[in-house]
Amino acid sequence: MKSVAVFEAKNRFSELLSAVEHGEEVTITRHGHPIARLVSFTAVGQAPVGQRDRVLGAIQRLRSLGQGSELGLPLAQAIESGRD
Repeated sequence: MKSVAVFEAKNRFSELLSAVEHGEEVTITRHGHPIARLVSFTAVGQAPVGQRDRVLGAIQRLRSLGQGSELGLPLAQAIESGRD
């Protein structure tokens, strides 16, 4: 993956688009911090390898955290008390 500063990206935009068309990903940085990523339009719907499994695993862990928990009061009352 190529990384370029904003100024360089503005000056080389056509070249960067050509690289993206050929499957390369380009990260655009400002002051050394990533702010955007250029990817091929056809690659947008494709998740990185293993990402789906990591997300599903995280969701399962979050669900298990809530099992057996009780608020100690009705849900509507808990929601209302949080609206101060």
